[in-house]
Amino acid sequence: MAKHVVVSLSGGMDSSTLLLRALLEYDTVTGISFDYGQKHRVELERAQSLVDYINSSESPNPKGGVKPYVNYRQIQLNGLADLLDSALVEGGDDVPEGHYAEDNMKTTVVPNRNKIFASIAQAVALSISNRTKETCDIALGIHAGDHSIYPDCRQEFRDADDTAFRMGNWDAERVGYFTPYLEGDKFTILQDGEQLCDKLGLDFDEVYKRTNTSYKPIYIEYPIGSTMEDMRNGPKGTWYSDYKSASSVERVEAFLKLGRPDPVEYANAEGPVTWGHVVEEVKKVLNEYTA
Repeated sequence: MAKHVVVSLSGGMDSSTLLLRALLEYDTVTGISFDYGQKHRVELERAQSLVDYINSSESPNPKGGVKPYVNYRQIQLNGLADLLDSALVEGGDDVPEGHYAEDNMKTTVVPNRNKIFASIAQAVALSISNRTKETCDIALGIHAGDHSIYPDCRQEFRDADDTAFRMGNWDAERVGYFTPYLEGDKFTILQDGEQLCDKLGLDFDEVYKRTNTSYKPIYIEYPIGSTMEDMRNGPKGTWYSDYKSASSVERVEAFLKLGRPDPVEYANAEGPVTWGHVVEEVKKVLNEYTA
C-alpha cells in the first residue's frame, strides 16, 4: 500500500466515504474538489465542512501515531461554466427528475468532466510522488452503480486515460489507483461509511449531514425556526436537498436499505419536508421503475 493518496472529493456521499477509507489506509491524505460552475455548488461547502470536522476531531488514530490530517484544496474551474453544455452547470437546462434509467438523464452529462478532473488529480499525485520519492495513489469513488449514460465512468475510458497519463509523464509508474468500491453500489458504500465512522471515532450523522448528493438543491432564505431578529439582520439561508432528482433518489434508497434516516435536510418548492415524506415520495419513484 502506498503511503500517500489524493482523493477526488466531490462533496457527495460516495467520495466522502472514500475520504474516510483513505484516512484509515494511508499516512497522508490530500483532498481536491472542483468548482466548474455546477448548480449544486453547495457540495463544495459540504466538502469543506466535512474536512473541517475531520481535522478538528479529537478522535484517536486507529492505526496508532498521529491522526491523519486532510490537506484540502478547491480547484477553480468556474470560468468554464458558460462554455459547457450540460444541465448540471449554471445557465444549463433544468435538471431532469426521476430514475437514472430514464433516457433524459443524458442531459446531466458534463462534457469531458472526468478527464479534466483526472488530469489534475494525476498531476497532483505525481508531484507528491516526485517530492517524496514514494508511491502515491489516486482514490476514486467509482462503483458498479455508476451509470452507462456517463461515458467517462466506463472502464474503457479510465484505461485509455491512464495509458495517456503514463505515456506523457516521467516516473508515472509510481502513481497507482485506489478504488475500493468498484464492485459495490451506494448502499454498500454507505455500509462501509457506518463502519468507518466507528473505527475513526467519528459521528455518522455529523459526517453525512456534511455531504450533498442532490443535483437540484433548494435554497430557502428563512428556514423554519428563523426569528424576527434573523429577518431584520437579513437572509439567513439554508440549502436543502431535493428528493426528486435521480441522484437524490439513489441516496434515499441507500439510506432506506441501511435502515436509518438521512441526516441531510430535504425540501420541495413549498418548503422543508420530513424524512417520512421523502421516503413516501421516493418509494413511489422506485415502484414505478420496477413495475
